[in-house]
Amino acid sequence: MKFEFKSFDKLSTNELYDILRLRSEIFVVEQNCVYNDLDGLDKDAVHQFYKQEGEIVAYSRILKPGTRFSEYSIGRVVVKQTERGTGLGIKMMEEAKRYLVNELGATKIKISAQSYLQRFYENLGFEIITEMYLEDGIPHFGMLYQVKD
Repeated sequence: MKFEFKSFDKLSTNELYDILRLRSEIFVVEQNCVYNDLDGLDKDAVHQFYKQEGEIVAYSRILKPGTRFSEYSIGRVVVKQTERGTGLGIKMMEEAKRYLVNELGATKIKISAQSYLQRFYENLGFEIITEMYLEDGIPHFGMLYQVKD
């Protein structure tokens, strides 16, 4: 299983379109949430994705410190509905953590996690660091992963 990591300017037009379509399918349509997905951070991000038979079926966005949080962060985590329950989301997050630690030297990784995914992220080593809050009308927790020596 090979995940790709690309800066914005290295994405092909088709990859960018497929990423935005997948994010829209999940965050806007499936979750029935009207919000501006194009928040201006994509141009400064590293985009992680996995293709299956030429289609992007899993994606996350990696941001450097000072972009959204003071720590490195992972966001816009999505797995196509047909691929959920296969372990793909776990593999993607483990690979994102590995990339951040080994390639970028991260010692802390912060996420804004939808509350229903609390256990998923806790099983990946993230700990809740905030009270529950609403982001785009959806309950979230701030969570942090700290690299252990």
